[in-house]
Amino acid sequence: MTRFSGKVVIVTGSGSGIGAATARRFAQDGASVVLNGRTREKLERVTTDLEPDRVLVQTGDVSDQGDAEALIAAAVERFGRLDILVNNAGVVPTGPLLEASVADWRKVMAIDVDGVFFCTRAALPHLIRSGGNIVNVSSVSGLGGDWNMSFYNAAKGAVSNFTRSLALELGERGVRVNAVNPGLTFTDLTEDMKGDTALMKRFAERIPLGRGAEPDEVADVIAFLASEDARYVTGVNLPVDGGLTASNGQPKQA
Repeated sequence: MTRFSGKVVIVTGSGSGIGAATARRFAQDGASVVLNGRTREKLERVTTDLEPDRVLVQTGDVSDQGDAEALIAAAVERFGRLDILVNNAGVVPTGPLLEASVADWRKVMAIDVDGVFFCTRAALPHLIRSGGNIVNVSSVSGLGGDWNMSFYNAAKGAVSNFTRSLALELGERGVRVNAVNPGLTFTDLTEDMKGDTALMKRFAERIPLGRGAEPDEVADVIAFLASEDARYVTGVNLPVDGGLTASNGQPKQA
């Protein structure tokens, strides 16, 4: 497929999981892809089967304003333009409020919220020029609450509403802004959960499709939102959750 031929895409947090799958998906569809993360070795492993002339690895921490600005600048310097920004980098702290630390709060806000803000702010002049778009990776945790995940809920709730607000602001300038809201997805961050048989059974009981997602299933939806197929879609927080959020929360009945 070549529906992104000639397009330039930045994917933050692309060393593994949803980010890696998304970078590969855009590359397979013909895009030039800029991979970002803090560990070069992980990023380079993702690029091993991609065309070298359409790939740039740019290490950096998006929670640092300078690194975020350098990422955007490097992409434009290498490829001459920017069409799509996928804000994917994130961390998932868990634990009761009174047991979690202030440092944990600051870390999740810095990466999950500040990182989206810094990259978006730096990218916007280029996206306005190209008529491009942004896809933020939020979460079902940005649409409702979880037990013992208040820090993450606050951060992803901010991303979800930032998405809506920017869509209002930027529509008249030709820039679409959407988000995906994945449920349980099998990545490095959920590896321990996947091995917990009892926990997976409880998830399966709550998810109508009966399982968690693979990263490429989320990447496919990101690619759709970034594509011309979604040219009249903006301001959407799209659950990619196997039907989890279709429920009103009541238990399954006979």
